[in-house]
Amino acid sequence: MTGYTIRSEHRSFGGVTGFYTHESEETGTPMNFAVFTPPQAAEGAKVPVVYYLAGLTCTEETFMIKAGAQRLAAELGLMLVTMDTSPRGVAPEELDGDWDFGSGAGFYVDATEGAWARHYRMYSYVTRELPALIAKHFPADTTRQGIFGHSMGGHGALVCGLRNPDIFKSLSAFAPIAAPMSCPWGEKAFTGYLGSDRSTWSIYDASELVAARMGKSERLILIDQGEADQFLPNQLNPTLFAEACKESGQALELRMQPGYDHGYYFISTFVEDHLRHHARALTAD
Repeated sequence: MTGYTIRSEHRSFGGVTGFYTHESEETGTPMNFAVFTPPQAAEGAKVPVVYYLAGLTCTEETFMIKAGAQRLAAELGLMLVTMDTSPRGVAPEELDGDWDFGSGAGFYVDATEGAWARHYRMYSYVTRELPALIAKHFPADTTRQGIFGHSMGGHGALVCGLRNPDIFKSLSAFAPIAAPMSCPWGEKAFTGYLGSDRSTWSIYDASELVAARMGKSERLILIDQGEADQFLPNQLNPTLFAEACKESGQALELRMQPGYDHGYYFISTFVEDHLRHHARALTAD
């Protein structure tokens, strides 16, 4: 396990918000990540950690700068970890012109197709490599980890959380791509990264995972979805996920929020509820 370099660190609500880079073995590239370390860790304690996966075109900076999450994370004693949304500088040039595929759009899968397969391994990066690095170099309690995300990152959080309940003990999402096999974004990404055989896609579709009862548990999944979200009608499919949860018995709280769109004004409004949701799960006896 290699170390990391510090790009910048900033005092924040008694803790530290830091931006870092390391050489990733999974992606074969430098990867950027960010960590908010709460003040409780300064006293020598290891603290619960919650991973946040960002959406299309975003980076490791987006949530840390826009969500306003550090104040409450400091109060609750939660470490926050974010990461870039794909490797950078290695996408095949002729296939990297779209904002919803290629750079900034890794979809949190381990690609199997062509030139994508070597570097686009975001599923393994999120579930294995980055948590190992955080455990080694930061005061994280690896027995108390949660995951959440937004849009493409909400999809990633649901998939990573459902497939790895032993790693991620709490789970939530903002406006997730909840059934990617049934929407244009998901079909485009999965065809490009995973190939045309749809039978290989289901392990990266949260609705399919729940329907197959993979990762089912008594833990509650929290989802917030804006009713004025421009992507709701054609891309996000929260009702398909809710139907799968109902059929399988998976506990879900799906909150449809009138008037809210897809952006960070929406996320910053409800991020406190999500952090408290994770804190309850990760600090329960």
